[in-house]
Amino acid sequence: MINSFTNKNSTNLKSEKIDWNLIQIEMKNKLGLDIYESWLKKIMFVEEFQNYILLAVPTRFIRDWITSRYLDQILQSVKSYKREIIRIEFKIDTESFKNQKKEDNFTSQDTKENISFIKDSYLQYNRIDSNKTFENFITGSSNRLAYEASLKVSENISNYNPLYVYGGVGMGKTHLLNSIGFELKKTNKVMFISAERFMYQFVKSIKANEMVKFKEYFRNTDVLLIDDIQFMNGKEAMQEEFFHTFNALLEKGSKIIISADRAPNKLSRIQERIKSRFSGGLVVDIQRPEYDLRKKIVSKKIEELNQLYPDQIKISKEIEDFISNEITTSIREIVGAINRAVSFSRIYNKIPNLAEIKVVLKDLLNLNENKVTIDLIQTLVCKFFKISKNEMLSSRRSRYLVRPRQTAIYLTKILTSKSLPEIGREFSNRDHTTIIHSVKTIEKLKEKDPQIVENINKLKNQILYNTSENEI
Repeated sequence: MINSFTNKNSTNLKSEKIDWNLIQIEMKNKLGLDIYESWLKKIMFVEEFQNYILLAVPTRFIRDWITSRYLDQILQSVKSYKREIIRIEFKIDTESFKNQKKEDNFTSQDTKENISFIKDSYLQYNRIDSNKTFENFITGSSNRLAYEASLKVSENISNYNPLYVYGGVGMGKTHLLNSIGFELKKTNKVMFISAERFMYQFVKSIKANEMVKFKEYFRNTDVLLIDDIQFMNGKEAMQEEFFHTFNALLEKGSKIIISADRAPNKLSRIQERIKSRFSGGLVVDIQRPEYDLRKKIVSKKIEELNQLYPDQIKISKEIEDFISNEITTSIREIVGAINRAVSFSRIYNKIPNLAEIKVVLKDLLNLNENKVTIDLIQTLVCKFFKISKNEMLSSRRSRYLVRPRQTAIYLTKILTSKSLPEIGREFSNRDHTTIIHSVKTIEKLKEKDPQIVENINKLKNQILYNTSENEI
């Protein structure tokens, strides 16, 4: 057990109340100024409890974004100051942030009048991270083609337009798009935005009757980079606007670079004409990192951390080799494993042994053993209930569709490490409250209906152990 790892040096850890300003400074150094200004600066410290802290953010969207992308890093930073903290909770506090904004506006009334609609609404989200460049993108056979293609685009020697980069979660797609933007913004007007943010601004512009300005801004850029295009699935109105924006940019010779988690022909609920446009350029993929690449990433990351925390990082060669061998799913998980190992070393002021690291990384190791994906769960559940995936992902609420949908959501929650917002996005962008309701519904039905229990067990066996259809 981890509690048994404590030694006499652990008394050196800080036990006083957490200084949130110090945490913010560390996060700014760790993740970069752009990410900090865009997302983490918006976090307010509320209260510290026995084993968790409560933070406030202004909107549900910001909460979901932070929890899905930066929660682990924030918790690691907090635990480095106070290891008793084991979780972070958020509350939505719109009023406090409104009051803060009013104060800021009052102190800068003269400059406020000069802020345009475009600057206020878009540029604050158009942040290029200076820490994610071609120089620190580590290459191997699994990502070299994507890297070379991206480099050629950034050097203006590629005739392919658009460039479409796809691969699994945490493989480095966003890093490549950021690198392209970092190079091209030196001489071009660059727009780097996620599909989620594009959708948000699209809806916001409609409500504010500002669609003309929306169109002008996006269609007058020299380079458009859109991350995670799969989040446009099922959004017909937004796809329509994107299609015309796409064509307008191509006609004026602007570059378009897109990332997604799957190939163009595998995108679900995306207009065929849009998928055709994507396929008309250069399509490159990033595969799972091979051993040599994983080894490079581990060594490089530890080197960076040693520079950041000199004389504090104590990770053995055995641990480095173990992480390189066992964490194979994605680059993001490799980096996460290293951060956990390093945090353990810093918290307990010791070199962790292999047994301790196996405990610290238990969830990652189990995930890799199972190799369970949401797509696999959806496919097998649909096959079991004899419905199509399009039916299950639709907005229809027929009883014969609702139960399979709830079952798939429940199995995704218990068999994967995906967050509620992530699960919601894979089920046609459903709200996280819908995900919670589905999980609770199946749990209650299991208590009353033995057939539900049997169905769940059959599906779990098929998902985890690849049992045949006849066996279920």
